[in-house]
Amino acid sequence: MKPERKKRQIEREFGVPIAGEILDPSLWTNTALKKMLPGPIDLVTLFGRTAPLVVDIGCGNGRFLIGSAVWRPNYDHLGVDPKPVVIRYATRRGNQRGLTNVRFAVIDGLKLLLEHLPPGCAAEIHCYHPQPYYDVREVHKRLITPEFLVLVHRTLIPGGTFFLQTDNPGYWQYIRDVVPHFFDFYERIGRWPDAPKGRTRREIMALRRGLPIFRGSGSAKLGLSLDDAEMLARQLPPPRFDASRELRELDRDEGA
Repeated sequence: MKPERKKRQIEREFGVPIAGEILDPSLWTNTALKKMLPGPIDLVTLFGRTAPLVVDIGCGNGRFLIGSAVWRPNYDHLGVDPKPVVIRYATRRGNQRGLTNVRFAVIDGLKLLLEHLPPGCAAEIHCYHPQPYYDVREVHKRLITPEFLVLVHRTLIPGGTFFLQTDNPGYWQYIRDVVPHFFDFYERIGRWPDAPKGRTRREIMALRRGLPIFRGSGSAKLGLSLDDAEMLARQLPPPRFDASRELRELDRDEGA
C-alpha cells in the first residue's frame, strides 16, 4: 500500500492563492525585523549572504513580496509598512513558508530610505497603492513626492527598477508627470503577467469592483547625480489630486 500523500496547505485570500505552501511548524522561520538600529542596515548580516535586494514600500500583508521571495530564491526581499497589524500578517506568512530570503519591518518607507538603506543597495523598489490621504489635514503625508523620488533613485543600483501602481487617476497623473524626471518610466498596459488577479490585496479588491488600475515601472536614470536630482526636486510640484466616491469607499472597506 502506498503511503498517504500529505495534502498541500495553500492559503487563499478572496479566493486567490498566496504563493508558497504552509509548512510543518518545525520548518518555520523568523522573518520579522523587530528592531531597527540607528544607521544603515547591514544587509549581508541580515540575510547571511550577498544577493540582489528587492524592497517593497508599503508592503501591506506581504502578498507580493512573499510571492517574489518564493519564485526568486536568489533575491533577498525587504518589506516595510507603518501599520503593525499588516506586518503581523506578512511575517506570519513568511514564517509559515520557511522563507529565509525575506524580512518584514514596521517602519515608514520614507524613514527607511532616508536613514536605513545605503545608496545603491537595491535592485528593485516596489510601491503599490501608496496611501492617497484625502483629508486636507493629511495630504502632506503623501509618499510620492519629488523628494521621495530622489531617495528612491539614490537607493537603487545604477539602472535599478522602480515599480508603481495605484487605482487613483489623479495620483497616477501626478506620477506620470513627475516620475519620468528621475526614471525612464513606462506605463504598463494590462495586468502583471505573474499575478493577473492582482499582486496585492488592494489590487484584487479594486479589480473586483471594476476600478481601473494604473501600473508602471522605470529604470533609474543614469548620469543623474544626487546634487542634480535634489536641485530638480526643488523645482517640481507636490502631489495634488482628489478622489472619487468609489475610491473613498474602497479605502474604508480595505481598512475594515
